[in-house]
Amino acid sequence: MLNAAQLLRIDLGLLVMFDAVLEERHVARAAEKLNLTPSAVSHGLHRLRRLMKDPLFLKTPKGVAPTERALALAAPIAEILVRVDGVISAVGPFDPKSAERRFVIGAPDAISTTFITPLLELLQREGPRIDIRILQLMPQHFGKPTNQVWHSTLAELDAQRIDLAVLPIGPLKPRFTEALLFEEDFVVTMRCGHPFARAPTLKSYLAMRHMLVSAIGDAYGVVDQKLAERGFSRRIALTVPNFMMAVAQLAETDLIATLPRHLVMRHAARFGLEAASVPFPWRADPVRVVASKAAMADAGIAWMFDAIGRCVGQSGTVATRRSKASKDVERVKIR
Repeated sequence: MLNAAQLLRIDLGLLVMFDAVLEERHVARAAEKLNLTPSAVSHGLHRLRRLMKDPLFLKTPKGVAPTERALALAAPIAEILVRVDGVISAVGPFDPKSAERRFVIGAPDAISTTFITPLLELLQREGPRIDIRILQLMPQHFGKPTNQVWHSTLAELDAQRIDLAVLPIGPLKPRFTEALLFEEDFVVTMRCGHPFARAPTLKSYLAMRHMLVSAIGDAYGVVDQKLAERGFSRRIALTVPNFMMAVAQLAETDLIATLPRHLVMRHAARFGLEAASVPFPWRADPVRVVASKAAMADAGIAWMFDAIGRCVGQSGTVATRRSKASKDVERVKIR
């Protein structure tokens, strides 16, 4: 329960001082960073020590060292300051050129790798002081219907612990703002010159040694579910915890993997891969950028929402240019 009397005793400036001293490990340097005198920072730390009932920082020959209690407080206090900064920034107009903001974007790694590079390029031009934190998201299957596997992520958006998410997800409830970025399907991926590329049939597919991306090492995925519905199964010879490890392993082995098309098209030339169509019916899934409508009241989050949409367009343009300019990428065309 909220203790209003306790909160009234806390000056937000004390948390800012704590964060600066923790980063600098030196009172005088923290004071210079905050445009304060060292005595003002020392006085603030004295007040904070009484509130926290801990020394927080101990003197050393080179400055100060945080106590265990200070280290435990570091992440929660940093999060509080980011949230307060977001609230204050939302009050006035948002100017990306001068904004000093940090945005938390959640996405599965197969999707984040398709937009992170163009997003960084865009920020370099339009928002040079904006920082990004990418949070890797994994669907929570456990027997849930497809429309419920991102339930925990939507709860994080509601609580504004994540600013935005980019997900393969259907239309959402009215409390969310969403925009369709692209349609995603899967392709069979392998090193260039792999025998499967010459005969990409279902029979050949089932005879191959497969790699599966699974964060928990479970050798059963959506492909296996689709095969089981048709009375088939495949051999999973290797599981890896993320998609970038998968493309690296494909380049050096005779394994094949069924991976998202946009991921493959973006990284195939770099890793010397080619791809073939999945030898059974596969319906593409919509990939959307999502934010809560409450969060979209923040002009900064609304700007980032739009920026991600623009980056996906840039990503597609870049891929098209490369496919025309590079013979390596020509081999990536889906057979």
